[in-house]
Amino acid sequence: MWLTGFDAPSCSTVYLDKPMRNHTLMQTIARANRVFPGKHSGMIVDYANVFASLERALAIYGAGKGGASPVQDKQQLVAELRKAIEAATTFCAAHTVMLGNIEQLISCSMERLQQMDDAVNALISPDPLRREFFSHERLVSTLYRAVKPDPAALEFASRVACLATLGEAIRAMLNPNPPDISQVMKAINGLLDLSITGHEIRDSGPPALDLSRINFKALAARFNKSKHKNSDLEVLKVAIRAQLEKMISLNRTRADFAGKFETLIESYNAGSRSIEELFLELVKLSSSLNDEEQRHVRENMSEEELVILDILTRPAPELSTEERDEVKKVAHDLLVKLKGLLVLDWRKNTVARSKMKLEIEDTLDLGLPRAYTPELYRQKCSAVFEHVYESYSERDAGVYAEAG
Repeated sequence: MWLTGFDAPSCSTVYLDKPMRNHTLMQTIARANRVFPGKHSGMIVDYANVFASLERALAIYGAGKGGASPVQDKQQLVAELRKAIEAATTFCAAHTVMLGNIEQLISCSMERLQQMDDAVNALISPDPLRREFFSHERLVSTLYRAVKPDPAALEFASRVACLATLGEAIRAMLNPNPPDISQVMKAINGLLDLSITGHEIRDSGPPALDLSRINFKALAARFNKSKHKNSDLEVLKVAIRAQLEKMISLNRTRADFAGKFETLIESYNAGSRSIEELFLELVKLSSSLNDEEQRHVRENMSEEELVILDILTRPAPELSTEERDEVKKVAHDLLVKLKGLLVLDWRKNTVARSKMKLEIEDTLDLGLPRAYTPELYRQKCSAVFEHVYESYSERDAGVYAEAG
């Protein structure tokens, strides 16, 4: 099927077991030359000694600019790999990570594990530095896979494995959930030849943080004494980002918290905040997130009712205590009525959508206090309908059913 125009970009290796010539040969080997994520180049395994025919076919169909042959010696690829490794090594050294020293230490020794922890801390933060390291690591890994199985790859295996181990350790730390280490080790082992001793990393990633259980004063005190402040900062950032994503999926009016979080991170990346200042600001933000998560309890409302209340009261209008109580009652009554209209595939049904809109308009028209102008009333009707449309696909389904 490779000869009939079937296109599979992921194909990276083609085995030739019969003689081919001219356009048939060109079409066949081109199957391994498609662009695909994570794929640097294709490989042709020739069992039929068609290289002479390949040269003639390339002369006819594949001449490059100026008539030059597109075929290059694999040593040029090896040279690219060597250059990429040198650049990655120099980058790490500029940030106090000496890869050569790490490789010389005994595998699994405490000293080596400590050196790896120090290296992760040096390269994990701030975000631009981490992204640049990942760029070096990905380029080295891609070129290394392209060079293999050529024996020339053995020269670089140890350095490539060290970079890959660092990259995986950093990614594990950025994961709010403990990673499956079997997949990490499988990827590392796949990178190495059998003759090379692999680099072992921790059996598990950092535990997921439950911000609601954190003693923030103790956390701040520990951070001030920490030797790995970059790593501690990233773990806190990951936990906050995961909590924000969950909270905003339930209530989109909380997007301001995400904006504040990103502003703090950007200010640190730009150098206008020290790491200690950022950590303290994030601790304060974490505390406010916990308060926000418990607000529905203080309001004596369910999470679903609170969302409607927030839509009706944020950012306007200004309400008295009595008026706010009226709006809370409207939010409760409206949610009950709307859930009764959640039939199967209601979003695809014109009549069902119309009933939903009319119910929202009638309930708000009868229940909202005079503080709501006609224009504000129309805005709130539209916002509530949009919320219901996005959050409730049908009865007992949607983000709140999943959260429960």
